[in-house]
Amino acid sequence: MPNKLDSIRKLLDQTDKTIVNALAKRQELVREVLSFKIGDKKNIRDVEREDQLLNKIAELARQAGLDRYFAEQLFKDIIHHSVRFQTHSLVDHQNEKKDTLVKVAYQGTDGAFSHQAAFRHFEERYTEVLCFGYDTFQEAAQAVEDEKVDYAILPIENTTAGSINETYDILGSRSLHIVGEEAIRVIHCLLALEKVPLNRIRRILSHPQAIAQCTQFLAKLHSCKVESYIDTAMSAKKVLDDGDLSQAAIAGSYAAEIYGLQILERDLANQPENFTRFVIVSREPVAVDRQIPCKTSLLMATRHEEGSLIQCLKVLDEHNINMTKLESRPRPNEPWKYLFYLDIEGNIQNTDVRLALEELEQKSSSLKVLGCYPAQVGGEEQ
Repeated sequence: MPNKLDSIRKLLDQTDKTIVNALAKRQELVREVLSFKIGDKKNIRDVEREDQLLNKIAELARQAGLDRYFAEQLFKDIIHHSVRFQTHSLVDHQNEKKDTLVKVAYQGTDGAFSHQAAFRHFEERYTEVLCFGYDTFQEAAQAVEDEKVDYAILPIENTTAGSINETYDILGSRSLHIVGEEAIRVIHCLLALEKVPLNRIRRILSHPQAIAQCTQFLAKLHSCKVESYIDTAMSAKKVLDDGDLSQAAIAGSYAAEIYGLQILERDLANQPENFTRFVIVSREPVAVDRQIPCKTSLLMATRHEEGSLIQCLKVLDEHNINMTKLESRPRPNEPWKYLFYLDIEGNIQNTDVRLALEELEQKSSSLKVLGCYPAQVGGEEQ
């Protein structure tokens, strides 16, 4: 029986290799398709073609005795990845980005979720991605302004804990431009030196945002002291360095792998679908082809008049522009006055968006375009 099982596992390994090689071959074909789309005025997504493909996959799955839903979901992910690649490549081509090396700043250390998001966003587009961890978001942003790196990746909101206010403050106070966004599913794990029972854990370390996302799990551990730390991955490293079996960290499985820690519990977040959205910022804005679905982020200060915010939002409605986010932040040194951060769907090159921004500028006391960039989060991409 063991020999038979080993034989089956070897066949599984060979099949997995075949699947990976087939995906790599498909990606090569996607690159060839992209060469025909550069300069084409049609949308980068061919929704009709995608629907035809999914219908064909469903029929092939039925004929092969494979679960149709599973096959469709798998190919939806494959299509999504292809669209991502083509979108980023088209933007790079339009902005004449020909470098093979990119330097990215992030807050934290190796194994942090920001670290993973940086690699996900850049790895396929560049031959070499160099990531530099900083202790704070401010330091990561400063590294871009000082030209030590090309980009910084900053978390801006989480589906469980809400907005990361410090990132909004950075965008409002610095001369940086949002040039992209990325979202990753955050799976928080409880990490320790060894597989010890939970009742032996007396101290848990993690980043404040991670702690806020796992309050229901932490509330069950009555004998534990929960402490804020610089970063999730740094918390994992401290557990390793301290060598204390009663100490644990909340971090990702990638951090457990890097630091050789054991996973005591997985999926600790209050909400099972726990995503963090990141923005990618640089010194210069990017131009985005009109065939690519775009998001434009704005910073607006309204006049101190009754109904001023409503009047500004009416402008978007009159131009049929969808607003996907509205966030208020206190204005520095002006008590009880607020700045508003808005995300809208649309490209600043489009007539409706351009006219709407001109009207908003007239109706508000100030308006700043933080960036116009390919939309990766929201709608069908969520």
